[in-house]
Amino acid sequence: MSKYFDKSYTEILAEAKSSNPTPGGGSASAIVACMGNAMVSMVANLTSGKEKYAEHQEKVDALLVKTEDIMLRLEDLVDQDMKVFDKFMAAIKLPKATDEEKAARVQAMEAASIVATDVPLMIAETCVEIIVLAAEICSYGNKGAISDVGVGAYVAEASMYGAILSADINLGGIKNEAYVKQAKEKRDKLIETATKAREKAVAIVRERM
Repeated sequence: MSKYFDKSYTEILAEAKSSNPTPGGGSASAIVACMGNAMVSMVANLTSGKEKYAEHQEKVDALLVKTEDIMLRLEDLVDQDMKVFDKFMAAIKLPKATDEEKAARVQAMEAASIVATDVPLMIAETCVEIIVLAAEICSYGNKGAISDVGVGAYVAEASMYGAILSADINLGGIKNEAYVKQAKEKRDKLIETATKAREKAVAIVRERM
């Protein structure tokens, strides 16, 4: 479990609004995504054990396992995102008095930028998983709370876009063209998958409201 999540919500908000650069956009996106995931999980829990939805119990059980795994991964990604930012700042502060130092600094910054792109992309990918789960449970989840599935999908989608922005800001400084191309392709695929899943989830939610 994320050590950051040992803090109270009030403490997290206080740090987020302070001049401290962490938690930044990637971490904030992961934190918010946890709430989107929680909404999907809540509807699953409200469906579980209900006679009216008994035929879906196996699917509900499987979905709850997935949302629990997602929650743990998001908590870990919050910590990872803050750590990679610290590594990037450390690379920027490396000495650059000699040609050797300058070359080493450039290499360290490139490596740090790639990792600082990878982590928010992992956050975005995890957000897409939430939206896909929302698109699944919207058709059989407890009708009395079905709007919360739509909320979960919207929140996760917003979190995904936030994480993607946190990845995109690093791409301009990365010289590895193959990596940049791969990262952009992954980003675009995530957006495409998320859009389709969110549209499906919200459409079904509105039909069942």
